[in-house]
Amino acid sequence: MRPTMRRFLIDTDTASDDAIALLMAFAAPDVSVEALTIVAGNCTAEQAAQNALYTAELCGVTVPVHLGRTGPLIRPLTMAAEVHGHDGLGDIGLPLSGRAVAEGRAVDVIVETVLRHPGEVTLVALGPLTNIAVALLRAPEIARKVARCVVMGGVADGVGNVTPAAEFNIFVDPEAAAVVFSSGMNLTMVGWDVSRRRAAFDADELAALRAIDTPRARFAVDILGALRRFMVGISSRDHVDLPDPIAMAVALDPSVATDVRRHAVIVDTSAGPSAGATLIDHFGSTGRPATVDVVFDASRDRFLEMLRASLAAG
Repeated sequence: MRPTMRRFLIDTDTASDDAIALLMAFAAPDVSVEALTIVAGNCTAEQAAQNALYTAELCGVTVPVHLGRTGPLIRPLTMAAEVHGHDGLGDIGLPLSGRAVAEGRAVDVIVETVLRHPGEVTLVALGPLTNIAVALLRAPEIARKVARCVVMGGVADGVGNVTPAAEFNIFVDPEAAAVVFSSGMNLTMVGWDVSRRRAAFDADELAALRAIDTPRARFAVDILGALRRFMVGISSRDHVDLPDPIAMAVALDPSVATDVRRHAVIVDTSAGPSAGATLIDHFGSTGRPATVDVVFDASRDRFLEMLRASLAAG
């Protein structure tokens, strides 16, 4: 019997770990990826769209890819070429140009898809939250019509990866993140702290993934080369962690998240050194409603099982 299909809409600034997350979504037998909406972040929106199209093509998947916002709501764009490579996929010489995006702008597609399928769409946010914030500002009613929104962003332990306190996706557009986190959506936050603890891979573990020896497995590990070099440069250790894939795992199977607590999450939109920080109101001291399911821990074993299965597909 064909499984009941779940509708996913994935918003992404497609770089290396985003692409691996897409492999996981494309491999899920009960998921229909309705569209990929593209936002600027790790690289330009135009490059991210080409990366998404290449990844879908590799998997033999036909999915509309829609260009979205080319920069944050009010701040200049911060990108991550030093982390993921200038092309976002490790600068390994992949043909990442010339593919056609779909008609329609990302924000319109988000609004139209949610309104067309109320209560059915899981929105997975893998990049800065600009597209989703603009969609909410344009059509606030979609907040109650999204089945679930899983955000890879922020940290619950206060340890940032782009500043001492801020994770990259939230730092790029904190104003957008503030809109999304205060929208009342059924929102799950999977922060970089979860990835750091449960989705890190050393050189031997990456070699074992590549040894699955499918086109998807070779692609997934090879595109991490720039990230590995970056991590060696800052830590003297050959390893990576995969925040977008573990967030996708939580979206695909909520039981991957083993410690989830509902809190208010306040985003620092100041211009100071804590800009982009996600402040978890652990004890309700702000009086704000606790509307965000914050993931504090996850099952590495289940995540690995899902990741390996997706790389073995095809």
